[in-house]
Amino acid sequence: MANPWSLSGALRGMFGRKTIDDTTWDDLETALIGADFGPDVTEQITDDLREKVQRYNTTDPADLKRMLRETLEERLSKLDSTLKLSNRPAVVLVVGVNGVGKTTTIGKFAKFLRNFDRSVVVGAADTFRAAAVEQLGTWAERAGVQIVKPQQQGQDPASVAFQTVEKAMREGIEIVIIDTAGRLQTKAGLMDELGKIKRVVEKQTEIAEVLLVLDATTGQNGLAQAQAFIEHAGVTGLVLTKLDGSARGGFVLAVQEQTGIPIKLVGQGERIGDLTGFTPHVFVQNLIG
Repeated sequence: MANPWSLSGALRGMFGRKTIDDTTWDDLETALIGADFGPDVTEQITDDLREKVQRYNTTDPADLKRMLRETLEERLSKLDSTLKLSNRPAVVLVVGVNGVGKTTTIGKFAKFLRNFDRSVVVGAADTFRAAAVEQLGTWAERAGVQIVKPQQQGQDPASVAFQTVEKAMREGIEIVIIDTAGRLQTKAGLMDELGKIKRVVEKQTEIAEVLLVLDATTGQNGLAQAQAFIEHAGVTGLVLTKLDGSARGGFVLAVQEQTGIPIKLVGQGERIGDLTGFTPHVFVQNLIG
Protein backbone atom coordinates (compact mmCIF):
# COMPACT_ATOMS: atom_id res chain seq x y z
CA MET A 1 0.00 0.00 0.00
CA ALA A 2 1.32 3.48 -0.86
CA ASN A 3 2.22 5.61 2.12
CA PRO A 4 -0.55 8.13 2.80
CA TRP A 5 2.02 10.87 3.56
CA SER A 6 3.86 10.15 0.31
CA LEU A 7 4.73 12.93 -2.10
CA SER A 8 4.22 10.48 -4.92
CA GLY A 9 0.61 11.48 -5.58
CA ALA A 10 1.58 15.11 -6.16
CA LEU A 11 4.58 14.11 -8.29
CA ARG A 12 3.01 11.33 -10.35
CA GLY A 13 1.57 13.56 -13.06
CA MET A 14 4.72 15.62 -13.26
CA PHE A 15 7.05 12.67 -13.74
CA GLY A 16 4.62 11.06 -16.18
CA ARG A 17 5.11 13.80 -18.77
CA LYS A 18 7.29 13.45 -21.85
CA THR A 19 9.78 16.21 -21.03
CA ILE A 20 11.10 18.56 -18.34
CA ASP A 21 9.82 22.11 -18.92
CA ASP A 22 8.99 25.28 -16.92
CA THR A 23 5.75 23.74 -15.68
CA THR A 24 7.75 20.83 -14.25
CA TRP A 25 9.77 23.17 -12.02
CA ASP A 26 6.65 25.09 -10.89
CA ASP A 27 4.89 21.84 -10.04
CA LEU A 28 7.94 20.50 -8.20
CA GLU A 29 8.19 23.62 -6.04
CA THR A 30 4.47 23.50 -5.26
CA ALA A 31 4.68 19.79 -4.33
CA LEU A 32 7.69 20.31 -2.03
CA ILE A 33 6.16 23.32 -0.28
CA GLY A 34 2.90 21.38 0.10
CA ALA A 35 4.84 18.51 1.69
CA ASP A 36 6.21 20.87 4.39
CA PHE A 37 9.82 21.03 3.24
CA GLY A 38 9.68 24.77 3.90
CA PRO A 39 10.65 27.56 1.45
CA ASP A 40 14.42 27.49 2.10
CA VAL A 41 14.88 23.73 1.70
CA THR A 42 12.54 23.72 -1.32
CA GLU A 43 14.61 26.42 -3.02
CA GLN A 44 17.88 24.61 -2.28
CA ILE A 45 16.57 21.29 -3.61
CA THR A 46 15.11 22.88 -6.76
CA ASP A 47 18.31 24.84 -7.49
CA ASP A 48 20.39 21.69 -6.99
CA LEU A 49 18.17 19.69 -9.36
CA ARG A 50 18.14 22.42 -12.02
CA GLU A 51 21.94 22.42 -11.96
CA LYS A 52 22.09 18.60 -12.28
CA VAL A 53 19.56 18.52 -15.13
CA GLN A 54 21.65 21.11 -16.98
CA ARG A 55 24.93 19.34 -16.24
CA TYR A 56 23.68 15.97 -17.50
CA ASN A 57 21.79 17.63 -20.37
CA THR A 58 18.63 15.59 -19.78
CA THR A 59 14.99 16.35 -20.50
CA ASP A 60 13.67 13.02 -19.18
CA PRO A 61 11.39 13.35 -16.10
CA ALA A 62 12.50 9.83 -15.01
CA ASP A 63 16.02 11.22 -14.59
CA LEU A 64 14.66 14.10 -12.52
CA LYS A 65 12.78 11.67 -10.27
CA ARG A 66 15.95 9.63 -9.69
CA MET A 67 17.94 12.83 -8.97
CA LEU A 68 15.29 13.99 -6.48
CA ARG A 69 15.52 10.65 -4.65
CA GLU A 70 19.32 10.85 -4.55
CA THR A 71 19.33 14.48 -3.34
CA LEU A 72 16.89 13.79 -0.49
CA GLU A 73 18.66 10.60 0.56
CA GLU A 74 22.04 12.33 0.57
CA ARG A 75 20.75 15.21 2.71
CA LEU A 76 18.96 12.91 5.16
CA SER A 77 22.04 10.69 5.50
CA LYS A 78 24.34 13.51 6.63
CA LEU A 79 23.51 12.74 10.26
CA ASP A 80 23.89 9.29 11.82
CA SER A 81 20.46 7.80 12.61
CA THR A 82 21.89 4.80 14.52
CA LEU A 83 20.68 4.37 18.10
CA LYS A 84 23.67 4.18 20.46
CA LEU A 85 22.61 1.41 22.83
CA SER A 86 25.79 -0.59 23.41
CA ASN A 87 26.26 0.43 27.10
CA ARG A 88 24.97 -2.01 29.72
CA PRO A 89 22.64 -0.85 30.94
CA ALA A 90 21.96 1.60 28.09
CA VAL A 91 19.96 4.43 29.64
CA VAL A 92 17.61 6.41 27.40
CA LEU A 93 15.88 9.58 28.63
CA VAL A 94 12.74 10.47 26.67
CA VAL A 95 11.80 14.16 26.66
CA GLY A 96 9.18 16.33 24.95
CA VAL A 97 6.19 18.56 25.62
CA ASN A 98 2.97 16.97 26.84
CA GLY A 99 0.60 15.89 24.10
CA VAL A 100 3.15 14.72 21.51
CA GLY A 101 2.66 11.03 22.34
CA LYS A 102 5.73 10.68 24.55
CA THR A 103 4.40 8.00 26.90
CA THR A 104 2.85 6.04 24.02
CA THR A 105 6.16 6.26 22.15
CA ILE A 106 8.01 4.79 25.14
CA GLY A 107 5.68 1.78 25.08
CA LYS A 108 6.23 1.32 21.35
CA PHE A 109 10.00 1.78 21.73
CA ALA A 110 10.07 -0.86 24.48
CA LYS A 111 8.20 -3.26 22.17
CA PHE A 112 10.59 -2.41 19.30
CA LEU A 113 13.55 -3.37 21.55
CA ARG A 114 11.82 -6.54 22.78
CA ASN A 115 11.48 -7.60 19.13
CA PHE A 116 15.30 -7.71 19.10
CA ASP A 117 15.30 -9.79 22.31
CA ARG A 118 16.59 -6.94 24.47
CA SER A 119 15.53 -6.89 28.13
CA VAL A 120 13.95 -3.55 29.03
CA VAL A 121 12.76 -1.68 32.12
CA VAL A 122 10.89 1.62 31.94
CA GLY A 123 10.93 4.28 34.65
CA ALA A 124 7.81 6.40 35.26
CA ALA A 125 9.63 9.59 36.23
CA ASP A 126 6.86 11.91 34.99
CA THR A 127 5.60 11.84 38.56
CA PHE A 128 3.67 15.11 38.30
CA ARG A 129 0.94 13.46 36.21
CA ALA A 130 -0.72 10.43 37.78
CA ALA A 131 -2.29 9.66 34.40
CA ALA A 132 1.18 9.43 32.80
CA VAL A 133 2.29 6.80 35.34
CA GLU A 134 -0.90 4.81 34.79
CA GLN A 135 -0.64 5.09 30.99
CA LEU A 136 3.00 4.00 31.02
CA GLY A 137 2.05 1.01 33.15
CA THR A 138 -0.50 -0.06 30.52
CA TRP A 139 2.02 0.29 27.68
CA ALA A 140 4.75 -1.53 29.64
CA GLU A 141 2.37 -4.44 30.14
CA ARG A 142 1.49 -4.50 26.42
CA ALA A 143 5.18 -4.40 25.49
CA GLY A 144 6.04 -7.16 27.97
CA VAL A 145 8.58 -5.13 29.95
CA GLN A 146 9.08 -4.26 33.61
CA ILE A 147 8.25 -0.84 35.07
CA VAL A 148 9.43 1.14 38.09
CA LYS A 149 6.68 3.46 39.38
CA PRO A 150 6.83 6.21 42.01
CA GLN A 151 6.07 4.91 45.49
CA GLN A 152 3.82 7.92 46.10
CA GLN A 153 2.35 10.63 43.86
CA GLY A 154 4.70 13.55 43.33
CA GLN A 155 7.80 11.51 44.30
CA ASP A 156 11.01 13.18 43.18
CA PRO A 157 11.45 12.18 39.49
CA ALA A 158 15.21 11.83 39.92
CA SER A 159 14.72 9.23 42.65
CA VAL A 160 12.45 7.19 40.34
CA ALA A 161 15.13 7.39 37.63
CA PHE A 162 17.75 6.30 40.19
CA GLN A 163 15.66 3.30 41.30
CA THR A 164 15.06 2.27 37.68
CA VAL A 165 18.77 2.27 36.79
CA GLU A 166 19.57 0.55 40.09
CA LYS A 167 17.09 -2.24 39.24
CA ALA A 168 18.61 -2.66 35.77
CA MET A 169 22.13 -2.93 37.22
CA ARG A 170 21.04 -5.34 39.91
CA GLU A 171 19.06 -7.61 37.58
CA GLY A 172 21.22 -7.35 34.45
CA ILE A 173 18.51 -5.62 32.40
CA GLU A 174 20.00 -4.34 29.16
CA ILE A 175 18.06 -1.14 28.41
CA VAL A 176 16.46 1.49 30.63
CA ILE A 177 13.90 3.94 29.21
CA ILE A 178 12.97 6.84 31.48
CA ASP A 179 9.84 8.94 30.94
CA THR A 180 10.24 12.58 32.02
CA ALA A 181 7.87 15.49 32.61
CA GLY A 182 6.72 17.50 29.60
CA ARG A 183 5.42 20.51 31.47
CA LEU A 184 5.98 22.24 34.81
CA GLN A 185 5.12 25.72 36.04
CA THR A 186 8.15 27.20 34.29
CA LYS A 187 10.49 26.06 31.53
CA ALA A 188 13.40 26.75 33.88
CA GLY A 189 11.88 24.41 36.48
CA LEU A 190 11.39 21.71 33.87
CA MET A 191 14.99 21.96 32.63
CA ASP A 192 16.29 21.99 36.23
CA GLU A 193 14.31 18.80 36.87
CA LEU A 194 15.78 17.17 33.76
CA GLY A 195 19.26 18.28 34.77
CA LYS A 196 18.78 16.67 38.17
CA ILE A 197 17.63 13.38 36.59
CA LYS A 198 20.71 13.40 34.33
CA ARG A 199 23.10 14.06 37.23
CA VAL A 200 21.58 11.29 39.35
CA VAL A 201 21.75 8.76 36.49
CA GLU A 202 25.29 9.77 35.52
CA LYS A 203 26.48 8.95 39.06
CA GLN A 204 25.46 5.35 38.28
CA THR A 205 26.27 5.02 34.56
CA GLU A 206 26.47 6.96 31.29
CA ILE A 207 23.33 8.18 29.53
CA ALA A 208 23.24 6.51 26.11
CA GLU A 209 20.59 8.66 24.40
CA VAL A 210 18.34 11.64 25.11
CA LEU A 211 15.45 11.29 22.65
CA LEU A 212 13.13 14.22 21.93
CA VAL A 213 9.62 13.25 20.79
CA LEU A 214 8.02 15.57 18.22
CA ASP A 215 4.52 15.36 16.75
CA ALA A 216 5.04 15.55 12.97
CA THR A 217 1.53 16.94 12.43
CA THR A 218 2.38 20.14 14.34
CA GLY A 219 5.33 20.93 12.04
CA GLN A 220 7.21 24.14 12.83
CA ASN A 221 4.94 24.96 15.79
CA GLY A 222 5.90 21.72 17.50
CA LEU A 223 9.56 22.44 16.89
CA ALA A 224 9.23 25.91 18.44
CA GLN A 225 7.54 24.41 21.53
CA ALA A 226 10.38 21.91 21.92
CA GLN A 227 13.17 24.47 21.56
CA ALA A 228 13.93 24.57 25.30
CA PHE A 229 14.62 20.82 25.28
CA ILE A 230 16.96 21.20 22.30
CA GLU A 231 18.82 24.06 24.00
CA HIS A 232 19.11 22.58 27.49
CA ALA A 233 18.46 18.83 27.58
CA GLY A 234 21.44 17.54 25.56
CA VAL A 235 19.18 15.89 22.97
CA THR A 236 20.98 13.24 20.90
CA GLY A 237 18.13 12.06 18.65
CA LEU A 238 14.63 12.88 17.45
CA VAL A 239 11.56 10.66 17.40
CA LEU A 240 8.80 11.77 15.01
CA THR A 241 5.33 10.53 15.92
CA LYS A 242 2.08 10.66 13.89
CA LEU A 243 3.94 10.59 10.59
CA ASP A 244 0.82 9.35 8.85
CA GLY A 245 -2.05 10.67 6.74
CA SER A 246 -2.23 14.12 8.30
CA ALA A 247 1.53 14.73 8.44
CA ARG A 248 3.75 16.00 5.67
CA GLY A 249 6.89 14.03 4.92
CA GLY A 250 9.05 17.05 4.09
CA PHE A 251 9.09 18.05 7.75
CA VAL A 252 11.44 15.11 8.34
CA LEU A 253 14.23 16.76 6.34
CA ALA A 254 13.39 20.28 7.50
CA VAL A 255 13.52 19.38 11.19
CA GLN A 256 16.79 17.45 10.91
CA GLU A 257 18.50 20.28 9.02
CA GLN A 258 17.18 23.01 11.34
CA THR A 259 18.18 21.27 14.56
CA GLY A 260 21.32 19.43 13.44
CA ILE A 261 19.97 16.43 15.42
CA PRO A 262 19.42 13.08 13.68
CA ILE A 263 16.01 11.43 13.45
CA LYS A 264 16.38 8.00 15.07
CA LEU A 265 12.83 6.63 15.24
CA VAL A 266 9.56 7.27 13.38
CA GLY A 267 6.01 6.36 14.37
CA GLN A 268 3.51 5.87 11.58
CA GLY A 269 0.37 4.65 13.32
CA GLU A 270 -1.43 3.87 16.56
CA ARG A 271 -0.52 0.21 17.04
CA ILE A 272 2.26 -0.97 19.33
CA GLY A 273 4.34 -2.18 16.36
CA ASP A 274 4.11 1.14 14.50
CA LEU A 275 7.46 2.56 15.61
CA THR A 276 10.55 1.79 13.53
CA GLY A 277 14.14 2.85 13.18
CA PHE A 278 14.73 5.66 10.70
CA THR A 279 16.38 4.59 7.44
CA PRO A 280 16.84 7.45 4.91
CA HIS A 281 16.81 5.15 1.87
CA VAL A 282 13.53 3.44 2.82
CA PHE A 283 11.97 6.74 3.87
CA VAL A 284 12.76 8.43 0.54
CA GLN A 285 11.47 5.44 -1.44
CA ASN A 286 8.17 5.70 0.42
CA LEU A 287 8.06 9.48 0.10
CA ILE A 288 8.72 9.76 -3.64
CA GLY A 289 7.20 6.47 -4.75
